[in-house]
Amino acid sequence: MKNALLAPELRELLAKEDTSAIREFCSSSHPGTIAEFLSALTPEEVWEIFTVLEPRLRAEIFSNLDQGLQVGLAESLRRQDLAGIVTHMSADERVDLLKRLPEEMQEDILPVLAQAEREDIRRLASYPEGTAGAVMTSDYATLSPEQTVEEAIAKLRREAPDKETIYYTYVVDSQRKLIGFLSLKDLILARPDRRVEDIMHRDLIYAMVTEDQEEAARKIAKYDLLALPVVNGNHVLVGIITHDDAIDVIHQEHTEDMEKFMAIRGSHETASYMRTSSWEHFKNRFLWLVILASLGLVSGYIVQNFEGLLLQFAILATFMPMLADTGGNTGSQSATLVIRALALKEISPKDVFRVLFKEFKVALPMALLLAALAFGRVIAFGGNSGRPQGYDLSLIGIAVGAALGLQVLTSTLIGALLPLAAAKMRFDPAVVASPALTTIVDITGLFIYFATAKFLLGI
Repeated sequence: MKNALLAPELRELLAKEDTSAIREFCSSSHPGTIAEFLSALTPEEVWEIFTVLEPRLRAEIFSNLDQGLQVGLAESLRRQDLAGIVTHMSADERVDLLKRLPEEMQEDILPVLAQAEREDIRRLASYPEGTAGAVMTSDYATLSPEQTVEEAIAKLRREAPDKETIYYTYVVDSQRKLIGFLSLKDLILARPDRRVEDIMHRDLIYAMVTEDQEEAARKIAKYDLLALPVVNGNHVLVGIITHDDAIDVIHQEHTEDMEKFMAIRGSHETASYMRTSSWEHFKNRFLWLVILASLGLVSGYIVQNFEGLLLQFAILATFMPMLADTGGNTGSQSATLVIRALALKEISPKDVFRVLFKEFKVALPMALLLAALAFGRVIAFGGNSGRPQGYDLSLIGIAVGAALGLQVLTSTLIGALLPLAAAKMRFDPAVVASPALTTIVDITGLFIYFATAKFLLGI
């Protein structure tokens, strides 16, 4: 996000070469706030400001810049200058940055970094996207079970500046297998001569390195954790996921689900709307629209087949928009709740009959209520609409109300069934359910409407 409020003042300070004022400004607020103001500047102007800051603050502010500005700034720097920033970034953030840079630039910057940092980057970058390993950091603190509390506190005091967090410390054995954890509070309250293994917690909550990142973030939220340890197949501690990274994962997954729910393809990156070209937006949107527009021809075919009924009862055409809107709304409500329940593991495809029965119990009173409203609408405002002689307005009202009630029932059940069927077939429910829902509901709704009207009107 850009905030241009202080951009003129910052440019004035640069013009005056007032380095002390620039340093004071950049150290006066949280790095995220400073990054917001700097985002209104060009990469060259941002680097001018960075040159007067100490390396750690420079890296903290850089980590909070918009991704587009990060890449633009990185591509404009000499590799030694970029290496200076990367060195002071947290392990997970530096990996994320390098993944966004061109491959040739990655190969150019890695040799300048220290060997330990190169190996750490390669290891973290090796985990597949979307897994716990891809979002974890290696900046965590460990203790051995034989250490005393006094020794443990002294060790943390020395290592704290280079660690992502020390509020949780993980206890590992000689093979680095995770055997327990301690909070900083545990250490402060314990007697200095007590051993770590005597006070550590053994009831571990952890994620496997190959586990889905959303599931790992859900564990942090469920158990109110500040950080979640990540282990490999041998139960060796390889990293941690902090609560701020979990929030980023949740935001990313929310963006992905929202865009998939509206039939938008692509990478689903957060805050990338303005950075994505119009051509990319077109490619992400057109496919489902073409498919659904083609399926929509079925709706036109149904209307065409009942053209004679519409010519006789022009009044029926006035209620078609209400039928389509109500069916789409009720189906979307049902689909949204079922997709959310599937995402939170509250239900699974095997619960299909329980879910459908529950949705039927919800839809039935809604159907009766909306059918009554539709009947009242016909009686109150349908007197001047076209209908053949001899057909009572109340009979038409019954036909419209019955069709709308059936539409509500079927749309609700379809909205619940589609995501369950998608999950059963190992598809993403958000991708399959929402794009198909509106078209299917339109098709079934029109058929129900005309068939019900034709039957009740005796045509």
